Amino acid sequence: MRFRRFGPQFQSLRVKLFATILLFMLPLIGLLIYYNHYSTQVVRNQVAQSNQNLLSMYMDQIDRNLQQVDNYLYNLSERNMDLLLLEFPSSYNETQYTLAKLRLYTEISNGISYYPSLDALFMYSAVNDDLIVAHTGEGSYGDRLLTREEIEKMIEGAPGELDYAHWNVWQGDNGYSLFHLVRTGNVYVGSWVHIRKLMTPLDLMDFGESGAALLVTEAYEPMSHADWVMQEGIDLRFEPGTYSITGNDTSYMLMGEDSGRGKFHLIAMLPESEILERLPYLGRVSSFVTIGACVFLLLFLFIMRKVFLLPIQHMVAAMRKVRDGQLQSQLERTPRSLEFQVMYETFNRMVSEIHDLKINVYEEKLNHQRAELKHLQLQINPHFFLNSLNIIYNLATIKDFALIQEMTRCLVAYFRFMFRSNSYVVSLKDELAHTRNYLRIQELRFPGHLTYSIEAEESLLDCSIPPLVIQTIVENSIKHAVSMDALLEVHIRAFADESAEPAMLHIQIQDSGPGYPEEVLMQLAADEETVSEDGDQVGIWNVKRRLQLLYPEKAAIAFYNESGKGATVKIRLPMDKKEG
Repeated sequence: MRFRRFGPQFQSLRVKLFATILLFMLPLIGLLIYYNHYSTQVVRNQVAQSNQNLLSMYMDQIDRNLQQVDNYLYNLSERNMDLLLLEFPSSYNETQYTLAKLRLYTEISNGISYYPSLDALFMYSAVNDDLIVAHTGEGSYGDRLLTREEIEKMIEGAPGELDYAHWNVWQGDNGYSLFHLVRTGNVYVGSWVHIRKLMTPLDLMDFGESGAALLVTEAYEPMSHADWVMQEGIDLRFEPGTYSITGNDTSYMLMGEDSGRGKFHLIAMLPESEILERLPYLGRVSSFVTIGACVFLLLFLFIMRKVFLLPIQHMVAAMRKVRDGQLQSQLERTPRSLEFQVMYETFNRMVSEIHDLKINVYEEKLNHQRAELKHLQLQINPHFFLNSLNIIYNLATIKDFALIQEMTRCLVAYFRFMFRSNSYVVSLKDELAHTRNYLRIQELRFPGHLTYSIEAEESLLDCSIPPLVIQTIVENSIKHAVSMDALLEVHIRAFADESAEPAMLHIQIQDSGPGYPEEVLMQLAADEETVSEDGDQVGIWNVKRRLQLLYPEKAAIAFYNESGKGATVKIRLPMDKKEG
């Protein structure tokens, strides 16, 4: 189908689709009209049986819901001991009586949530003339107030021969309702439901434009549609399992079903004019409809392939290339529909923008990583600085100027190294010198309680490593292992593994302290963040994060305890990293 000879508006995909469907649907619509004209009769027994089954199903559903409520009422009246307090005057013990009412109200408020088909659960103490009512969450405050008033009227006007084994019908100012009472001495436990709730599922049944389903009392009085029933002259009496024809001007097929739980019936009325059909041509018309539908389907698929499927297939193929990372893919074929032309142009422009955006995002990510590295390198423990100043103060008190000079020189060298934030890596020689300087400061802090050794091959001193990696691990060891009761030994060793490809630099830091707790080792092995709210283990997290940023998938750090030697940390990173 071609639309080139017409204006641009006829190139629209919507116009093509509408014209195609209209072209093939008009004959089928005419055929269906012919089918509906002659299909006006149906076998009355089949319709009656079908609707009788529906009535039985809905009545069984209503009875099951009512049975569940009955079971709840019986169980509540038998097991709840608070009901005993309602059998005596409240003046005996007003506090216990009030608490019992609150517990009972909570019980039925929670219980009614399991029975959405109800309107209310209630308890009535005849001795105290006290009514407790719990409503569902549905309806307005006015509806709940009307329900309570109806319950109060029912309690006042209920006859003495009330049936406590079944659901009873109550006609009030708000229409008909069903209620069931379970009596325990002078206390009544009951449930209440308006018939409009029971009729909600029946509203989904199709009884025709003038048909209806309704509940009737035991005396066949309608609980709803009373004016309509009287106007149509419908006799609501029925025989179970059969149907009857009733009505004045309009004939109705009437069927009914008895309730096994209450004194009411369920009745359905279908207009006879809407359920009759003519069957002689039904088979022939059905064949024509089937054949026409098959032909329509084949033609529709052919046109759909030309107009829809091929352009979509081209777009899907281009999207797959983009998914595979080929951001240079472009849709070159021009479809005939205006919508697909716009989609092709938008797709090509979007792919180009994604390509440019990906480059910009990658550059932004690199800048972010550079900024994060600088931030990590500038993290300083303020406690160390304050403790060092405190040591200088104490040395000044005893006028040990030689140690003050050495301590000051060490601190100057320490902070000069710390503020080398313009470099992501330093030489192993500078890092070891900084660590030795740090250990000397700690040795002055803890005289006689700390000793250390540093070993490194001369050929490795020019290798590049991230700054503060060794010093941070040593600082963590001193923080958690040094004590005034024993001498702490710290050993640092750097060696190379030339057999690996590429060659790797190994750094081992070991102390003679108690080692890492088992839970910390498990967290470190699982690569979980071990930083607490007080900042503990932030140095270890700092080292691990910087190694991930600088040596993705190439560097490694391991934490473990050696028997009799304390905590051990091994760092492995490539040797070919250049300083700067």
